[in-house]
Amino acid sequence: MANIAFILLCHKDPDAIIRQALSLTAVGDYISIHFDARADAAAYRAITSALSDHPNVVFAKKRIKCGWGEWSLVQATLYAVEAAVEAFPRATHFYMLSGDCQAIKTAEYAHGYLDRFEADFIESFDFFASDWIKTGMKEERLIYRHFLNERNNKWLFYKSLELQRRFGLSRKVPEDLEIQIGSQWWCLRRRTVEAILDFLRQRPDVKRFFRTTWIPDETFFQTLVRHLVPEKEIECRTLTFLMFSDYGMPVTFYNDHFDLLLSQDFLFARKISPEALELKERLGSLYSARGVQFEISNEGRSLYKFLTGKGRIGRRFAPRFWETESTLGRERELLIVVCKKWHVAKRLVARIRQLTNVPCIEYLFNEEHTDLPDMGGIQSTLGKRHRHRRSLMRMLFDYFETDRMVICMDPGNLDLLEDFCRDRATTRLLEIECGFTDEYLIGHAMRVGLAGDRTPRETLERLLPTIRNDMVHESDRIRDSEFENHVRIRESDSADVNAIALSEFLSISTEQAQDIARTDHLFAD
Repeated sequence: MANIAFILLCHKDPDAIIRQALSLTAVGDYISIHFDARADAAAYRAITSALSDHPNVVFAKKRIKCGWGEWSLVQATLYAVEAAVEAFPRATHFYMLSGDCQAIKTAEYAHGYLDRFEADFIESFDFFASDWIKTGMKEERLIYRHFLNERNNKWLFYKSLELQRRFGLSRKVPEDLEIQIGSQWWCLRRRTVEAILDFLRQRPDVKRFFRTTWIPDETFFQTLVRHLVPEKEIECRTLTFLMFSDYGMPVTFYNDHFDLLLSQDFLFARKISPEALELKERLGSLYSARGVQFEISNEGRSLYKFLTGKGRIGRRFAPRFWETESTLGRERELLIVVCKKWHVAKRLVARIRQLTNVPCIEYLFNEEHTDLPDMGGIQSTLGKRHRHRRSLMRMLFDYFETDRMVICMDPGNLDLLEDFCRDRATTRLLEIECGFTDEYLIGHAMRVGLAGDRTPRETLERLLPTIRNDMVHESDRIRDSEFENHVRIRESDSADVNAIALSEFLSISTEQAQDIARTDHLFAD
């Protein structure tokens, strides 16, 4: 059965560290602590005074000052790992943690999980071929030597880099290593950890190389594990649940995130807010609990993306210079059907196409596989359609040899609506207002990844008001824009009432509009 030795790097909040250590060791697991030498000496004394006699706790034999992006973080980890390997011969796994991490599963669950896999859990993606690094330096992290802390000595850091570039002082990556990159939060088997320590004793050149790479905690263990362990024995993922904001900052969890964290397919989570005392207390007692059943829905990242997107009202794409003065054509009419229930809009436009012969295109800015003619590649992806929206529409008018065309659009595409309604062409909007049952909203949440088949009912019930309000908010934003030629049909209105709006929207006779409004099962889900 798995026995975990936790490798804890920390630098603050001694009381929280003591509670964390006692919680994790209460069920027989172990912990090895490196407390940053930059931190308050009194804090370190408090930790050692409380834990030094604990048989399942050990301290790194040497403390060093740690800095972000420096080798010192890797060296501190190695000191803690060496202490754990020596002190805990029964440890089967070594799990990297920070002081901001908390267990989100029981020890019973964690041990059973690790027992099911004969593998190491560590993110390790090809450094050069992957897109793990989104912005900033990439190859320069490795081929130049970095002796300074970028955050503390920014000018000197980049001056040193500039001089190395100017004088051609680049270096080669060790030829037998394929550099990997990934999250620094890993869980490795004992034999893998021992193999790494043996390798470092035999290859001091590798250690020298990584000493002067930039942000080596994202490449050192990731590279060595891939070098020493067969690929089939590596699970390329972290067991610690963490998320980052659009600004690259770690997302912090608070007291009301307890249920969300427990439903994620991870064993630990970071970062837990220092002020989230209730959350810390609940998670601290969870680790030693027995018989707890977890419903894994794993919707945390998609839910966070959805919720944080609310309130960010603005243009997704700014006008490109080649489209600023372009127009669909003064004599043309673009008829836009706006509806959140795509199947309702599709039924409606199918009937419009049948009775009027006006070309109709369904959700071309929302669905990748919309049936479109070949436009030389401009239609091939949603990104291209958004960027070249006006060019695409002009080409479609020309392709169908028409001056009138109907398209469907989601109400969330306010930026597109604003763009087209400002065009010199005549743009008309038909908004379809539908009712949303709880069952429909749950299905919608599952379709867009906000929930899964195993999402607890309690989570769904908390989510439903947010989704419903979001849909109302989208409709309100369209109304607030006060577009000209904007009419509505409603599920709650009669076919005769809706026919009046359809007649105005399509410029057709009342009889034709009534025929369209009476489309069989138009609003059915």
